[in-house]
Amino acid sequence: MLFTHLASSIFFKVPTAALVLLQSGSGAQRFDLWHMWVNMQWPARSIAIILLGMSAWSMGVMMDRWLAFQAARKQSRQFAPIVAGALREGKLDEAIRVAERNKKSHLAKVVNAGLLEFRVHEQSTEIPGDKIEASRRALERASAIVHAELERGLSGLATIGSTAPFVGLLGTVIGIIDAFREIQGENATGISAVAGGISEALVTTALGLTVAIPAVMMFNYFTTKIKAFDVEMDNSSSELVDYFLKRAVVVKR
Repeated sequence: MLFTHLASSIFFKVPTAALVLLQSGSGAQRFDLWHMWVNMQWPARSIAIILLGMSAWSMGVMMDRWLAFQAARKQSRQFAPIVAGALREGKLDEAIRVAERNKKSHLAKVVNAGLLEFRVHEQSTEIPGDKIEASRRALERASAIVHAELERGLSGLATIGSTAPFVGLLGTVIGIIDAFREIQGENATGISAVAGGISEALVTTALGLTVAIPAVMMFNYFTTKIKAFDVEMDNSSSELVDYFLKRAVVVKR
């Protein structure tokens, strides 16, 4: 009977009681977030602090990646037509200067690496195929480096998204334990006896979900963006290799 009464109090009485003044032996107790925080025991309060720290870190990563991706997209749109025109006119040095001015563009970083490598080998006596292969490897290295830069912080964001609910669940367990302690200490089974512990459970659970949901959503969003950037870098690398092949044939003639 005790367990049945407690379960009924948890699932049916707490939401209603959280909106009104609860009467206890010492008088009325307001049931808002601030009073929940004040009445929390330190184990549950520590869980809440950890979750708030995780939330702040994930928000910082989201903002950093958002700004970086927006800058990369904007500069790449400006860079692509200009460098394409310079290459059509055979102005290799001009294309390199344009790439160096767009340091936040993922395309500019990759293209610049390939152009610099090709310019180094262009005047050498190496076999044309070796020159192209060296430029191809430079493009692949640059693409891998840029991909790693784009992914910076996302592994932590994924970790927060997957672990925050369990951290909140830990707070829930601690809150339930406190609720049973209050019942044992006061020899009471009413809602006033378990209000503190149940409030801790509800707050930490909600906080854990609040931290995890945005982290998971933004991780998936950024991952999709990175895949699109990878496709753009692969296409640019392929087009640049084709340009090197054509230029090598022209120089050979």
